[in-house]
Amino acid sequence: MNYSTLKKTVALSFVSLMAVGMVKAQTSTTTTATTDSSKMSSATTTAKVFGGTGQYNTFSLGLNIGGTAPSVATGGVNTFDKNKIELGYGLSLRDQLSHSISLLLDIHGGKLAGSEKVTATNPGGYVHDTGGLGNASSFETKFWSGTLSGVYNFGNISFLHRQNAVQFYISGGAGLALYTPKVTLTNGTVVDYKGHTGDNHDGTFIKELVIPVGAGVKFKLSDQFDLNVGYTENFIDGFNLTGVHSGFPAENRYSYGYAGLEYTFGPKSKPSLEWVNPVAMMYDELYDAALRQEVEALKGRVTNVETAVNDLKKDSDGDGVSDQFDKCPNTPAGTVVDGSGCPIVFPKPDTIKATAATAAAAAYSNIQFEFDSSVLKTSSYPVLDATSADMRSNSSTLTLGGYASSEGTAAHNMRLSRDRANSVKTYLVNSGVDAKRLKIKAYGETHPIADNSTEEGRIANRRVEFHK
Repeated sequence: MNYSTLKKTVALSFVSLMAVGMVKAQTSTTTTATTDSSKMSSATTTAKVFGGTGQYNTFSLGLNIGGTAPSVATGGVNTFDKNKIELGYGLSLRDQLSHSISLLLDIHGGKLAGSEKVTATNPGGYVHDTGGLGNASSFETKFWSGTLSGVYNFGNISFLHRQNAVQFYISGGAGLALYTPKVTLTNGTVVDYKGHTGDNHDGTFIKELVIPVGAGVKFKLSDQFDLNVGYTENFIDGFNLTGVHSGFPAENRYSYGYAGLEYTFGPKSKPSLEWVNPVAMMYDELYDAALRQEVEALKGRVTNVETAVNDLKKDSDGDGVSDQFDKCPNTPAGTVVDGSGCPIVFPKPDTIKATAATAAAAAYSNIQFEFDSSVLKTSSYPVLDATSADMRSNSSTLTLGGYASSEGTAAHNMRLSRDRANSVKTYLVNSGVDAKRLKIKAYGETHPIADNSTEEGRIANRRVEFHK
């Protein structure tokens, strides 16, 4: 097979692989685009945004085979006139660090070959420096290389499709190339560098730095297998890749076009990080059914709270006391009411002094409570109203001391006594007393004013006292 036929065969094979991949990509994209997120594979739905790489499969092993040539597509000066396409092969290990970036360890091997055009005017071919041995007419170089590259793949982060089955990538890195040229002179002599390399001319391989730069396209065949088609240009830091010391401007570089399979390791329950679309993941988390149910439930709770607040603020008769605390609903408009919403009956002038004395006597008396309760008794309203009226007539402050009898634990009685003091404060504030003038102090079952061993004593101890 000549060079032209081989080129046509490689081109046809590449086009065929592209066609197969695009058909699969179209099928995959169409299917996933019309599939509800609830019907996706468990491997895709278990991964969460910001969940870390532990929820994905990231390691893959690849095998590839293709053609090598002692030239690159980006151009340059060749040492020999005619390049031959030879067999190349490789093994790769890749670690996907993120959705778009991975590290790639490559091991490649193969052969490079080229020759000179022999014409009537140049029967010996171009004169090359072979150390004074004669003119070179062709060469063959066997090589191995190991490189570490960074790879950037794009196509999986997409706002157009939930999941793509085709993505492109570029790569670049550095490594070590080992090679042994074999040069054939125009007189038929073969000069083999193997076993004669290095400063002492006793080395097996020439060792040089190699810089690989590549690009390619990858097709997803399944959750574990990918078809990889790519092209790499390899630049050698030396001038004897072809066996002749060509020097500037001839460059030592070669290309490798390949196709191969990659297998991603890991359990099937985990998706491959390389193919996961984070845009789709964010969409699924945002529109997760359970999350939406929680949001709706939260909206319901907020509505209930707003309704309760509105009920607390509701004042049907407009007397300034909310319905919840209004003991005398439906009072006529303009009626002056006390803190419980009941009309205040103003005494006649001749009874003001007597009323004031009675109110002063009633004000600040202890407020009693039922057993294990902080609810105000109706019998305490007159004392509270008198206390409120007196406080509104001056600017004094008041400490509300809450107490409890000795039944129950000390901690429970402490909470109960504080609740009792707060009930008295709420009443006084609703009746017009500034809340800043009222302080709360809980004493629990301490400081009894009667014997807790008797029911009468316990009743007396369930109280709130006013301390000036």
